[in-house]
Amino acid sequence: MASLYNTLEEKIPVWRDDAGSLLKNNGSSVISDVTLNQAYGGMRGVKGLVCDTSSVSPDTGLIIRGKPLLDIIDILPEQVLFLLLADEMPDEDALADLQSQLSEYAAVPDYIWTILNSMPEDSHPMAMFNTAILAMEKESVFRRNYDKGMSKDDFWKPMLEDGLKLIAKLPAIGAGVYRIRFQKAGLIEPDGSLDWGSNFSHMLGLNDPDGNIKKLMRLYLMIHCDHEGGNASAFTSLTIGSTLSDLYYAVSGGLNALAGPLHGLANQECLKFVLEIRDKFGGAPSRDELEQLCWDRLKNGRVIPGYGHAVLRCPDPRFTAFMNFGKEHIENDDVFHIVETLFDVVPDVLRKHGKAKNPWPNVDAASGALLYHYGLTEFSYYTVLFSISRSMGIISQIVINRALGIPIMRPKSVTTKWLKDNY
Repeated sequence: MASLYNTLEEKIPVWRDDAGSLLKNNGSSVISDVTLNQAYGGMRGVKGLVCDTSSVSPDTGLIIRGKPLLDIIDILPEQVLFLLLADEMPDEDALADLQSQLSEYAAVPDYIWTILNSMPEDSHPMAMFNTAILAMEKESVFRRNYDKGMSKDDFWKPMLEDGLKLIAKLPAIGAGVYRIRFQKAGLIEPDGSLDWGSNFSHMLGLNDPDGNIKKLMRLYLMIHCDHEGGNASAFTSLTIGSTLSDLYYAVSGGLNALAGPLHGLANQECLKFVLEIRDKFGGAPSRDELEQLCWDRLKNGRVIPGYGHAVLRCPDPRFTAFMNFGKEHIENDDVFHIVETLFDVVPDVLRKHGKAKNPWPNVDAASGALLYHYGLTEFSYYTVLFSISRSMGIISQIVINRALGIPIMRPKSVTTKWLKDNY
C-alpha cells in the first residue's frame, strides 16, 4: 500500500485546502435550484453532491478523473482503481505495489464459504455476494481503530486499508458465488501470476482457450468502475458511509441498490429482449423485420430495453467499448448480430416516435450479449460482475469523503401540505 498511501498522504492536505477555500469564499453560492418535478422525480438533476472521481457529460459520457473513458479503455482495473483514488495514473512501481497488496489481501476467510454453502440453493447471486461482504464486517480495521479512538483527520487511512482488503477479495467471492450457486465442480484456486481481472476470469472456470474471456473481464471490470456519486448504489453507500459505518456495511448496502431492475439488473433485461428476438425469428432477423418489431413494441406501450439514458445525449462510451470488443473478437453470432442491428435501427425509430429525449443506447444494451457469447449464460449472475467493478468507485469515493471530513448526509424533506400551502 506504500505507493498509493504515500500519494494520498501528499494530496489529501491539498484537497482539504481546496475544499476549505471554496467553502470559506463561496460557501453561500447557489449551485442548483430544485423544481417540484425534481422533488417528486427522484431528485433527478439536482446538484447536491461533490464527486471528484468521475463525472458524466451528456455529450461525452463517463469521464474518470478528467479522462474520457474511451481514452483510457485499455488500462487494467488496478490502474483505474489507483486513478480513482489518487487522481493520477500509477507508474510501473506503483502499479506493481498495488497489485502486490491486492494479492496479499486476496484470501477469503473460511467462514465465508461456510456461510455461502449454507444458503438456500435458489438464493439470488446478489444476495449471496452481499451477504458475504456484510459477514466480513468483523474484519474492519476502521471499526477497530474508531472504537479505540482516533483523529478525524486519520479516518481515511483505515478506510483505505479496509477498501483494498475488500477489493482484493471480491473476485474470489464473486467467482465462488458463481460456482456454488450454479453447482459447478468446486472452487478454483487463484493464480498469483494473473492480474486482478484475469484472475477473476480464471476462478470463474469458463473455457477460455484464446484468452478472450480474460480480456473481456478486464474490460468489463474497468468500464463499470464508477459513475458519479448520485447513482443509486453509490449514493446509498455514501449515505451509509457518512454515518461512519465501515466499508463492509456501506458497500453491501449500496450494492443492494445495484440489484434493482432500474439499476444494475438492467443488463439481463436487455439480453432477455435480444434472446426473445432470436427465438422469435429462429436467428438474426433482417433490418426491416427488426425495425417493424421495434415499432410494434412501442405502439403497444413498451420500451426498447437498453435505449434512452437519463443523462446521456450520445451513445454510452461503455456501449461503444463493448461493441468494439465484439466486432474485434466475435464472428457468426446471432445474438451479437442482433445487438449490432438494433443499434442501426432503434435510434432512428425512437427519433421518429418522438417520445424519447435520448434515443441512444446505454451500456446494458451490449454487455449481456458479450457475456452470453462466452458461456456466462446465467442471467441472474450478471449484476455480481457489475458489483465487483462498481465497488472500486464506491470505495474510492468513501475514502475521499472521509479524508475531506464530509459530514453525515441529511437532506431536508418537505410535506405535500407544505408544497400546497406555498405553491
